[in-house]
Amino acid sequence: MTAIDLHLPRVDRPQLATLRLIGTACVAFGVFLSGFVIAEPAPYELWLAFLIGFWFLLGLKISRNTAPLLALFLTFNVGGMLSLTQMRDLGASDHLDGPVYIAVSTFLALSAVFYAAIIEDSEKRLKLIFNTWVVAALITASLGILGYFHAVPGFGIFTRYDRAMGAFQDPNVFGPYLVTPTIYLMHGILIGDLKKAPIKALCLVVLAFGIFLSFSRAAWALFAFASVMLIFCMLLKHRSNAFRLRILVMSLTAIILMVVVLIVALQFHQVSDLFSTRTQLVQDYDGGHLGRFERHRLGFMMSMERPLGIGPLVFSTLFREDEHNIWLKTLTTYGWLGFFCWVSMICWTIYIGFRNLLKERPWQPYVMIAWIVVLGHVGIGNVIDTDHWRHLYMLIGIVWGCGALEQHHQRGLTRKGAAS
Repeated sequence: MTAIDLHLPRVDRPQLATLRLIGTACVAFGVFLSGFVIAEPAPYELWLAFLIGFWFLLGLKISRNTAPLLALFLTFNVGGMLSLTQMRDLGASDHLDGPVYIAVSTFLALSAVFYAAIIEDSEKRLKLIFNTWVVAALITASLGILGYFHAVPGFGIFTRYDRAMGAFQDPNVFGPYLVTPTIYLMHGILIGDLKKAPIKALCLVVLAFGIFLSFSRAAWALFAFASVMLIFCMLLKHRSNAFRLRILVMSLTAIILMVVVLIVALQFHQVSDLFSTRTQLVQDYDGGHLGRFERHRLGFMMSMERPLGIGPLVFSTLFREDEHNIWLKTLTTYGWLGFFCWVSMICWTIYIGFRNLLKERPWQPYVMIAWIVVLGHVGIGNVIDTDHWRHLYMLIGIVWGCGALEQHHQRGLTRKGAAS
C-alpha cells in the first residue's frame, strides 16, 4: 500500500477502497468495449488510455514479474518506429496511416502489460474479465447473426462479403474474438453446476453459430483446436472415471448439437454456397499468382535485405494485399528487431502458461483457457495478421498476470517454510 499512499496522500482507506472498486468496474467496461472495434482508434483505446492513467494514480505498479513483458513490447515498437524511417514522404497526408498504426501498436502493447498488472494486483478480477467478455461476445455475435440473415433493417452493416463480422472491421477478427468466451463456457459446462448448464449451453450455441457464420477458416481451426485442447488438458487434470464419463457424455452431446445446428444452417442456400467455397483448403487468392503463399515467399526474401523493415502498411501497396502472416508482418512492419522481440514474447508467454497449466490454483482455469487460445493464435498467425487483435493482447496479459500470481504464491510458501 506504500505506493498508493504516495500517489494519493489525502485519500483515506475507505475512499481508496471505493475508488479501487470503481476502477475494477471500469476494467470490466473496458473488456466489454473490446467487442466493438469498427474503426481505429476505437472507443476501447480511448477508454483504456483513461483507465491506465486512473489506475496509475491508484498506485498500480509494474512488478519485476511483468517488467520483461513491458521491455519486450516497447522494444518491439521501437522496431516499428525505425521501420517508419524507411517510408518515403512520411509527412504526406496519404502516409500518416503508418505513424497511426505504430501508435496503436504501442498502445495495445501497454494494454497487455496493464492487464497483467491488474490481474497481479487481484486475482478476483479474472472472473469479472471473462464474464464480461462473454457478455460482449454474445452481443456482437448476435449483431453478426441478425445482420447475416437480414433479420433487422440496417443490420447489414454487421456483415461483410456475405459473412458475419459483428461490430468488428473484419470477419477474420470477429470469429477468433468469440473463441475465448466459447471455450470459457465449455469449461463452465464441464465442471460447473448442472443447473446452470442449459443457459451456458444456449450462450455457447449463439457464439459457436457466430463463429460459423464468420466463415473464417482461421476461426474455425482455432475453435476446433481450442475445444480439443481444453478437453485434453482437463482429462490430464481430472483423472477420475466419473469426470471422464461426464466429459465424454457432454462432448458427444455438444457434437450432436453442433451437427444439428450445422445441418439446419445449411438448408439456407446463402449459407451452403459460401460454406462449400470456404471449406476448400486452398482458395484462388491463396495459391494463385501473387496469392497468399507466393506473397509470403517474396516477402520473406525481401525482408532478408531490409533489416529495418519497409514501413507499416507498405507491403499491401507492393503486393496488392497485406502480409497475412504474423511472422512476415513483424519483419516488414517492425524490422528484424521487432521480429526478435515478438518471437521472444510469444515463446516466453507459452512457457509461462505451460509451466502453470495444471497447478491447483484459483486462477488455473483462466490461465489454461488463455494459454490454449494464445497457442491457437500462434498457429493461425501463419495465415493471418494478428498484431492489432485487441483480444490477443488481453490473453497475453492474462497469461503473464497469472504467472505473476504464481510467483507471489511461491514466495509466500517460501516465507512460510522459512518461518516454520
